[in-house]
Amino acid sequence: MTIETAEYPAPRADRCPFDPPPAMQELRERTPLARVRLWDGSTPWLVTRFADQKALLSDPRVSADVTRPGYPSPAPVRGGSISFILMDDPEHARLRRMVTAPFAIKKVAAMQPGVQKIVDDLIDEMLAGPNPVDLVEAFALPVPSLVICQLLGVPYADHDFFQKNSKVIINRNATPEDREQALGRLFAYLDGLIGEKIASPGDDLLSGLTSRIAAGELTRADAAQMGVLMLIAGHETTANMIALGTATLLEHPDQLALLRDADETLVASAVEELLRYLHITHNGRRRVALEDIEIADEVIRAGEGIILANDIANRDPAAFTDPDRLDLRRSARHHVAFGFGVHQCLGQPLARMELQVVYGTLYRRIPTLRLATTIDEIPFKHDGSVYGVYELPVTW
Repeated sequence: MTIETAEYPAPRADRCPFDPPPAMQELRERTPLARVRLWDGSTPWLVTRFADQKALLSDPRVSADVTRPGYPSPAPVRGGSISFILMDDPEHARLRRMVTAPFAIKKVAAMQPGVQKIVDDLIDEMLAGPNPVDLVEAFALPVPSLVICQLLGVPYADHDFFQKNSKVIINRNATPEDREQALGRLFAYLDGLIGEKIASPGDDLLSGLTSRIAAGELTRADAAQMGVLMLIAGHETTANMIALGTATLLEHPDQLALLRDADETLVASAVEELLRYLHITHNGRRRVALEDIEIADEVIRAGEGIILANDIANRDPAAFTDPDRLDLRRSARHHVAFGFGVHQCLGQPLARMELQVVYGTLYRRIPTLRLATTIDEIPFKHDGSVYGVYELPVTW
């Protein structure tokens, strides 16, 4: 029997800000598949369990193409350029290959000393500045913003502009008009940068795309759209993970103590466990069935929407023992925080490296770091498609 629940995404509980929405956790315990109601009245399938999500994310009968009828869009869709992450192969694979090289593991490893310097410099500035301080503005947001700007070839001096527009785009309560205008401003900005790099290319990712444009493999509009995607994803997700992870650790002092003098192996394990435990995306991964698919004793019909709620999959007791407990020694790398299959997150090697540097440095260098307020006073991003905190006042 199919269970239908309230609107999706469901609210998190204020008293448990680090946990997935209680209604979603209850659904996972009751059924592997349920119907949920979206903003437009449609009722796609919600897939609640870890094994079923991995199976569907790697199933060629499941499409990520946002233009297909039945796709469960998280917001009204308007015309314009579509990101390659919302396409299917072979076009998805063709465009993705053009930006894969800078995120290769060896390339990312070569960036680590530079990221370490960024982290150390920002900590130096924090220690020399006012106390208490908002960790979001002083540290969590600048770290990934500086890194992605260097990688893309975007002037960091423009960070206020792109961060302001990014916040509108990922705010679930923004109107379609506001979101479209913010996207338009970012697109025009990236298009202008690409124009400059066509005239005078440098050693960065956007400059690398100009040769693709010259060869006719990529339109300038597609290159600008790629730039928008990577600029937003490259700083918003990691920034929120740094701040949210820190808030979590400050509320779990036994786990924070493990990190203060941890070796590289434990730091890497801690990053994977925090990614599993927190999972910062609210909207799930959206797909649509191309054919009838039998799964979990149900049939998802061709043309029906599918939502893969990764936050509750990462708390599935069938995949992780005692999943609601934060355990930095846990082997959690098989989590689905970065997705699975051909659409898994392109930037995951960079995100992992940045988080390892941050988590391996911040608490060691500021061993007395603590909240400058109570956890119930922290403004969590309940209105965003990327979860985190708006501010994190800390002291030492």
